[in-house]
Amino acid sequence: MVESTVMDPQKDPVMDPQKDPVKDPRKAPLQAPLQDSPQEPLSRRERRKLEVRTRILEAAMLLFEERGMAETTVAEICERADVAHKTFFNHFPTKQHLLRDIALAFVGRLVGRIEETAKRRGSTAAKIAHFFDQVAEETANSGPTHRNLVTEIIHVAHQVGTEPEQARRLHDAFGILIKDGIAAGDVSKRHSVETITEMVLGAFYVLMFDWAYLDGYPLGARAKAAAKFLGEAISDKR
Repeated sequence: MVESTVMDPQKDPVMDPQKDPVKDPRKAPLQAPLQDSPQEPLSRRERRKLEVRTRILEAAMLLFEERGMAETTVAEICERADVAHKTFFNHFPTKQHLLRDIALAFVGRLVGRIEETAKRRGSTAAKIAHFFDQVAEETANSGPTHRNLVTEIIHVAHQVGTEPEQARRLHDAFGILIKDGIAAGDVSKRHSVETITEMVLGAFYVLMFDWAYLDGYPLGARAKAAAKFLGEAISDKR
């Protein structure tokens, strides 16, 4: 549950519960792993802040993979990132804020992967199969705590206030893939771009949710089956 992600002041006494309200981290000048770089040139001080923030995020990701989120403390993240406790809380007042940025980076990675897939040669069905297979393989080969991390990321990414943004980024990326397929003539025009996009996005969500929440879920096999079904459903061949 998200409530469990808030730092415990007793475990991390440097946290001040009376701190000023946190600014929306999505609006903060950050360069989290695999997120888009700021378009305007940054000052040396701003670049330094981004470097520190990214270092904290990367250290947290590694520790979450190695130890799990519940077992990872702020002190351990600070030690791995080589930053002071005060510096950590300047960037992330709670673990929930940290996870939200990780979720943003996670979605950014998926969007980038979809965009790369769209540039591949081959049919749209083959591109969808490649994307599903690649994500399934990387997920299956991840560390033993990755399931808990993905579960928490999914939960945080779909909180009120972030869901529309996250869903829209993935929706738009898949939508471009489908539009390109229609233009190439290998995706059927029997259904709208919106309908086909939602079908592909929905299949992806179901795969990730089921893998995150169902023990023993055969992600690889189900990803191949889903991609095959989608390929046949969107095909222009009757």
